[in-house]
Order: sequence, then C-alpha cells, then structure tokens
Amino acid sequence: MDQSFDQPWPTSLAEARAIQQHIRTRIITHDAHGPIRTVAGVDTGYSGDSALAAVVVLAFPSLEVLDYAVARRQIDFPYVPGYLSFRETPAVLDALASLRIAPDLLICDGHGLAHPRRCGIASHLGVLTDLPSIGCAKSLLVGTHEPPPDVRGAWTPLHDQGEVVGAALRTRPGVRPVYVSIGHRVALETAIRFVMACVTRYRLPETTRAADALASHGCLPR
Repeated sequence: MDQSFDQPWPTSLAEARAIQQHIRTRIITHDAHGPIRTVAGVDTGYSGDSALAAVVVLAFPSLEVLDYAVARRQIDFPYVPGYLSFRETPAVLDALASLRIAPDLLICDGHGLAHPRRCGIASHLGVLTDLPSIGCAKSLLVGTHEPPPDVRGAWTPLHDQGEVVGAALRTRPGVRPVYVSIGHRVALETAIRFVMACVTRYRLPETTRAADALASHGCLPR
C-alpha cells in the first residue's frame, strides 16, 4: 500500500474533494499489471453506524475461493452521493490487510472513472493500494449510454461530458446491464474481459456475489 496515504481521514467535503482530485491525477488508465492469478471481490454492508467490508479472493480463471476477510469500522463520514468511498474505504483497507493471499486484481462493487470527479471507490482503492482495480456497479452514477445488444458480453460506451468513462455491459441476455469502469492499471476493454471471465450464470460476477453475500448477509464463501 502507498503509505503516503496513511493519514487522518477527511472530515469535510472540501477535504474529500481535494483528495479525489489528487488521486485522479495518479490513476493509470492503460494496462499496467502482471499475470492475474487471483481476483478479489470487494463490497461493503452497513450495520448501525458501522461499515462492514468484505473481500473475497478467488483463483483466476477457475473462480475457486481461496481466502476472505471481513472488517468493521465506525463510519465517520456523512452519506453524500459521490463520496461513498470515504465511508467504506477505511474498512476495506482493514479487510485487505487481513488477507493471507494477496489479490492480483480488485473488482469493486462500485465505480471507478464513471464518477462525477473520475474517482469512485475502485480508483480510490486502486491508487491507495497500487493494485489493478475495476469498478463493476449495479446502477448508474453518471453518464448516458445506448442500450447494449441483448447478447451476453455485448457493451456500449458510457459517456459523460464528452468522455468515455465506462461501459454498460450485458452480462446475460434479458437482464439489466452492469456498469464497468477503469479503476486503476486496467484499460476499459481489458476490464470488460475480466468481468465477463468472472460471470457464470448470474447477472453479477462471482467476485461481487461472494463479497456481497459476506458483507451484507454474513454468508461465508463456498
């Protein structure tokens, strides 16, 4: 992890916005990763005033569960759309630090560049940890897109303010797309391929399904 970010968490939107703007300048948007043998799903649930983060490490491409960790942190940052990573990232970092097997790639249940300031949780975590990362979100935060063809693996660009910030990806025919975006050190088309390689018979990749089940429902990965 980049220890230069081991500092007090922001307490105001102005401080958080400044951190996002700084992190944005450090995001690598092309492929800059080695062999991917392990991939981790990252998700966060809530219990009272605490965030419960779960990270599940799967072998790639077999998707066999290898390791998992959960961490709970009191939430010290208000709920504001576009700043959710400041509520969730501290707990996620604790969970990542507890793993026995380090992941080669993070797939976050959230956005990366498909964010108003181009710094969603996937990019935030990617830069903080210097791990390749991808945002794979269930819902749209910013941008517009044409409906992708109703074919597994089809996608259309997600545009915002004249930029391509991600993709609407059809993981299964007849279901709503997911929204894939660059987090850090993974190009967009590569990110789409990784997400599809983690999709089995469900709308969401197995990384997200395993992390969500653990964070929100306490279901241990199988």
